[in-house]
Amino acid sequence: MSSSGRIVLQCLFNAALLAVMPAALAQSSYPSKAVHLLVPFAPGGVSDIVARLVSPKLGDSLGQSVLVENRVGAGGVIATELVARAAPDGYTLLTAFDNFAANPYLYKEAKYDPVRDFAPLALVVRSRLALLVHPKLGVKTLEEFVRLAKARGTGMSYATAGGGTSSHLVAEMFKLTAGIAPIAVHYKGGAPALNDLLGGQVDMMIATMSIALQQARAGKLIAVAVTSSTRTPLLPGVPAINETYAGFEAQSWVGFVAPAGTPQEVVRRLNGEMNKVVTAPDVRAKLEALGFEIADGTPEVFGEWIRAESVRWGKVIREAKITVE
Repeated sequence: MSSSGRIVLQCLFNAALLAVMPAALAQSSYPSKAVHLLVPFAPGGVSDIVARLVSPKLGDSLGQSVLVENRVGAGGVIATELVARAAPDGYTLLTAFDNFAANPYLYKEAKYDPVRDFAPLALVVRSRLALLVHPKLGVKTLEEFVRLAKARGTGMSYATAGGGTSSHLVAEMFKLTAGIAPIAVHYKGGAPALNDLLGGQVDMMIATMSIALQQARAGKLIAVAVTSSTRTPLLPGVPAINETYAGFEAQSWVGFVAPAGTPQEVVRRLNGEMNKVVTAPDVRAKLEALGFEIADGTPEVFGEWIRAESVRWGKVIREAKITVE
């Protein structure tokens, strides 16, 4: 081979080496410092519970601390946009709650696109929800509740974990389905919403099982129905809304995302470690005891889930003219 040919081959080899070096370096050196995991809601809510169950073992797997930070405000928009603008290096992640895909349709200040601006990491849990009422209402069945709600009209209120969360959108969907008109009262997370429901400041709430189970089992709140298509053994004897209103079904979910542009090697590493953590027997047992269903999967599956949720709730929000003040 001529010297010029050898030079050309060497140049091609060097170019190929340079092309793969960043990916190789990202994979071998990540993480080299603490990872920050932002939670968009107050401590004690669903997204916070999942983040704090996952983070210690995720830190162990990664060999670096995973620091959970609650950044509350605007129904989750503040934390979400902080992550969207963060460096795409795998060190700033978001605990994406179910309103992640709906907020751009509800909040004018939400400038992010849930599909374009984020790299999906893993959908980790799903949860059916329960319709909870305060005992002061004097109702114990779904039929009794709907009858009372129709009689009281806008004189009845319901709590949400924040605008655009499942506790808000599913309640609005149920209002349309049942022909009732309670007024939403938005909180900065499921825990403060539940506290006011327990105190009787609001009349009802559609809450995830992790929030509903303890209070319903203790008799402090009455679970009149669940939002899944079938009943759950977690609340024996409580019917599904679908039994009265055919076709009604909804669920909550939590996953993790990173800023768009995060290297695929980092995405794959985080996906694998997150799936390993939530399927570990001790973590799985804790999550399932709280009413969560494990939903480990690939980044591609989670990406399709986010797209579908965005389309679904965007349609509901437009048709029902749902707004958040």
